[in-house]
Amino acid sequence: MHHHGYLWAGPKERFDDEALRRPPHPEPPPAEGRPELIQRYREVEAGFPTADLPPLETAYWLVKPRSLVRGTWNEPKEAAAWLGERLAEYAPRFVSETDRDVARLISMVNSAAERLDSGADVSLGFYLERPSYLSLTMVTCSPNRSKPELSCPVR
Repeated sequence: MHHHGYLWAGPKERFDDEALRRPPHPEPPPAEGRPELIQRYREVEAGFPTADLPPLETAYWLVKPRSLVRGTWNEPKEAAAWLGERLAEYAPRFVSETDRDVARLISMVNSAAERLDSGADVSLGFYLERPSYLSLTMVTCSPNRSKPELSCPVR
């Protein structure tokens, strides 16, 4: 078992484009269906696997390009340390004063280490100034507990 780290920061309106954050339905619309639905299905089918947007279901990071993996760790504490470094890096830009609280951030890192050690994934999100959004995710791999059929993007 190992853990992959992912980071996405960008405009809130782009993050809100949920169609590219979920995999396409397993069955395409019927050929005689409305042309705009067929076109949208094709766009999502082509775009979801390559979009750098955080997927709605954490495990689907594993189908994204390996270039989006920001790091891979065998030990949960090492993965959580990376998470803590990213939190410290972005905390000054968090909109919420509560989110910038150092004790709260330390608690998040400790909780992340425990969850990763149990084989779970970790997904955190924060509103940044401008308005922007930050998504930090740690995905447990080989296999992933919620989607064991998804293969590892790195190994």
